[in-house]
Amino acid sequence: MVTYGEISRYLLIKDPRVVGWALHANKNSKVPCHRVVNKEGRLAKNFAYGGEKAQREKLEKEGIGFKDKIHVNFSKYGIIIKK
Repeated sequence: MVTYGEISRYLLIKDPRVVGWALHANKNSKVPCHRVVNKEGRLAKNFAYGGEKAQREKLEKEGIGFKDKIHVNFSKYGIIIKK
């Protein structure tokens, strides 16, 4: 799991929303964009491949746990990108 902000910092992009827009525009379903959440671990309402319910299902299949209906247990499953 990683956040839009962590990806944007790694890529030196000032606005994390650019990462979200790029992932939403992605047409390749093999790109693991379901593993990207916001800084609170919240699922994406507009997840490109079926909304937040589909995103949650994909993450659950990978063994990712949740704090509640829409938040990943980010303290357990989150990663920090290091250069």
